[in-house]
Amino acid sequence: MKMTRIPASRRFRLDLPSMHVERLIHDGRGAPCEDRLPRADGFAVEIQLAEVGPHRRVAAGETRHVGPLAAGAATIHDMTTGHVALYHTPVDRMCFTIPRRALRAFAAGAGRPEFNGLRAAGPLQDSTLHGLAQALIPALDGASPPSRLFVEQVGLAVLAHLVQAHGGLHFPPHRKGGLSARQEAQARDYLAAHLAGDVSMDDLAGVCGLSRSYFGKAFKVTFGKSPYRWLTEYRVARACDALRTGMPIAQVALACGFTDQSHLTRVFAAIMQETPGSWRRTHAAPGPAPAGQEVRTGRPCASFPETCPPIAKRSA
Repeated sequence: MKMTRIPASRRFRLDLPSMHVERLIHDGRGAPCEDRLPRADGFAVEIQLAEVGPHRRVAAGETRHVGPLAAGAATIHDMTTGHVALYHTPVDRMCFTIPRRALRAFAAGAGRPEFNGLRAAGPLQDSTLHGLAQALIPALDGASPPSRLFVEQVGLAVLAHLVQAHGGLHFPPHRKGGLSARQEAQARDYLAAHLAGDVSMDDLAGVCGLSRSYFGKAFKVTFGKSPYRWLTEYRVARACDALRTGMPIAQVALACGFTDQSHLTRVFAAIMQETPGSWRRTHAAPGPAPAGQEVRTGRPCASFPETCPPIAKRSA
């Protein structure tokens, strides 16, 4: 009888319009499993499908010992630094790699152009993401052709969850006490149009046809933040776009509504956890991406460049 040897490590990949999804299964046999995330302008969101033992992770030249982690543990990585994990024990994890521009486009399409990115965090328990990952397992194992409609709906649900739970956005479950859809669009468009101007609460309330006191409360119910905070985050988001170009930082500050470069630096660092200059160096506009892999379903998102720092050798 012919025996088929199952590899110690197996990877299953699914490409969706806004993200790549990959499942890694390693049974712990043989050499340690090296799991590399490419360096790119985006985020990698890992979710453990089963308990994983202690392992090493390397990012930005620093080595950390992590684990054990329970099933449902999620970790969000900023991929601008690259990342490597080394597993000596069995692991079953799913990873969503999402370009920053895809997250920004999703947030803008949902009426939240002030979105700046996900907060690198973890490990932390995320039962919602764990459930969504489990829903994609049949589509990844190749047992049957996946439903394009189903997997793309799950992908959208993943994006919606991430931008709210880990990106600071707020979508109220109902509009009671908040702005109407028309008023929400009017307030958002007015703030965006006056990016570099001096906007008053009276101006915003007048645009929406509301009193000043009611508008302030309704805006916070709708957006989960004050108009001032919304405008500040939107200015930082636009500054990120401008920093990708060759525009001097001092000009970026004035174009995005800050009084000067030092004002931009203070506000930018408070929100993005790094200075504009540092952000520009790590998020410079990338060159042409290499050709993507074969797509199992949906439309492929842009491939990430396959660059990642080497993992440090294990000490004796």
